[in-house]
Amino acid sequence: MSRTSQPPAEPEAPPPLKNYMTPAGYARIKQELTQLLDVERPALVKVVAWAASNGDRSENGDYLYGKKRLREIDRRIHYLGKRLDQSVVVDPAARGDTDQIFFGATVDYEDPDGEAHTVTIVGIDEADPARGHVSWVSPIAKALLKHRAGDSVKLPTPRGIVTIDVIDVRYAALAPA
Repeated sequence: MSRTSQPPAEPEAPPPLKNYMTPAGYARIKQELTQLLDVERPALVKVVAWAASNGDRSENGDYLYGKKRLREIDRRIHYLGKRLDQSVVVDPAARGDTDQIFFGATVDYEDPDGEAHTVTIVGIDEADPARGHVSWVSPIAKALLKHRAGDSVKLPTPRGIVTIDVIDVRYAALAPA
């Protein structure tokens, strides 16, 4: 009786990161996907078909550019569809009246220099630091999560660890960008 050895089992891949989104962020991505599927792609397909009917495709700029742009649109459609499929929509307005920091919170805090800052913790696809929207996986959000108004929080920065003071926490529906 011969014994066959089994190769060692490969370690399981970690589960994919949840794609938390606010309702406004979900609507924005859904709108972009709809625009690509219903308007831009069909119009470009018509241009490519017209360019292809003009003959020699090897030197046809409209055809070559159109095919390249079509690949870009298809890639974006695939990406957005995947992001929406993996999304978990969390409405910050439904959180209620709490001073604890979770996804969707708008947080006022003071840095060590006494300067006031306001950030809103949003999904990865919604992050816009210029508007004060930070991703829930960003260092500032990770440091703030689960703390409360009045807490002092240690924040790792390139200059080292600094202590920030949480002033206020609120939850409100975010307007679409």
